[in-house]
Amino acid sequence: MTQQFETDMHAVDMHSEFLRADLFLAMGQPTEAARLLQRVVEAEPANEAALELLARAYFASAQLTRSEEALTRLVALAPANGWARRALARTLERQSRSAEAAPHHRMADALGAA
Repeated sequence: MTQQFETDMHAVDMHSEFLRADLFLAMGQPTEAARLLQRVVEAEPANEAALELLARAYFASAQLTRSEEALTRLVALAPANGWARRALARTLERQSRSAEAAPHHRMADALGAA
């Protein structure tokens, strides 16, 4: 019983950290958001929402290599996520890697992503 309670509390803590990070990002503090989200993603590596928010925070703070890494992980987890494909393409373009971005743009277009 105690172990289940601790597991549940851990999930609540991670959710609270996710919400705090979302708020920091909305307030224009992407570096602080990324700091919080790193812990969430470490605790829950398959959490697609946390990876997406982490990638957004990295992108907004011009940490493009880290954004690319988070988006690559997200695309591996959810290959049909058009937003992730488009964001990965834009991240690659900001690093002057247009040729690598092109297939992700095509896939995002095929998936109907904006």
